[in-house]
Amino acid sequence: PILLDVATKYKIKICLHIEPYQDRSATSLRKYLAYIQETYGDHPSYFKMKVGRRKLPLFYLYDSYQIAPEEWSRLFSRKGDLTVRNTNLDGIFIGLLVELKHRADIKLAKFDGYYTYFAANGFTYGSTWKNWKSLADYAIKNSLMFIPSVGPGYVDTRVRPWNARNARERRNGLYYETSWRTALATSARFISITSFNEWHEGSQIEPAVPYSYGRYAYINYYPKQPNYYLEMTRNFTLHPNIYRN
Repeated sequence: PILLDVATKYKIKICLHIEPYQDRSATSLRKYLAYIQETYGDHPSYFKMKVGRRKLPLFYLYDSYQIAPEEWSRLFSRKGDLTVRNTNLDGIFIGLLVELKHRADIKLAKFDGYYTYFAANGFTYGSTWKNWKSLADYAIKNSLMFIPSVGPGYVDTRVRPWNARNARERRNGLYYETSWRTALATSARFISITSFNEWHEGSQIEPAVPYSYGRYAYINYYPKQPNYYLEMTRNFTLHPNIYRN
């Protein structure tokens, strides 16, 4: 587990973001959860959070809405025929909220909460900043976790030339700052970041310097320093609302 070993060196923890795969289902995911637990469960850099007397790993399930809530509940309901609850495969399972109706679907599926993923404000209901307070309120009322996803900007026209309408300018860091402040105002204890290094979607926050390849100029942070977005991230993660393991 190279990533986990490197994470230990830098004193960070890793959780898994599970993308769609062929024939994804409650049955297949349970099988893969068993593999994950057996292979990585005891690694010191495998993220776990304290829930009561137990420590449970956290999983994000991208595009979870592609599978019916009834199928997911087989796995996540305590009464499900494939339940992982109160077993060594238990965890904190976070579904993706794209549309407003996904709130109820995620609750019915017995997920532990929802996240919004997309970095473009206004692209989906979930990624629209003005909706985060109501999403947080719904989560609190229904004993769910709300994890808003912040980002520094967005531009994916190099890989999706038709999608210019969803581009969001960085505005020298103001876009990122505003997304963080909006997320923190919901009192969310977890905030996800989209992304660390998805350069093809223009949402990276890793260090960047001016660089061109042929006619294409990669996004850089000039006149800010190469570490500008990492430093801003560090400052916001010191907020007292943020969960500390």
